[in-house]
Amino acid sequence: MSVAQVFEKLEQNFNADAAAGMDLVFQFNIEDDKNYHLVINDGTCQLNEGDHDDPSVTLIMNSETLQGIVSGETDGMQAFMAGQLRAEGDMMLATKLGELFSMG
Repeated sequence: MSVAQVFEKLEQNFNADAAAGMDLVFQFNIEDDKNYHLVINDGTCQLNEGDHDDPSVTLIMNSETLQGIVSGETDGMQAFMAGQLRAEGDMMLATKLGELFSMG
């Protein structure tokens, strides 16, 4: 699965109810592929390629880690502890990814 397909799957698994009233930007910096960002605004989710000017949180990983997390094979917290996933900005928002998108 390509990185673009992984993000499409993420977008399809978006939980609009969990995002009600939220206004967030998740920036994904994929070390061996393109960068993407997800704009979440009050129950909507928009996937864009490239960098956002002012993301709420930036998640930095390689494509293998990304695929593992989205497929549910890799636990995000474990990847973080193992140094496979880095975050900049509001760390607590990174933990909300699991609520906003049904992984696996």
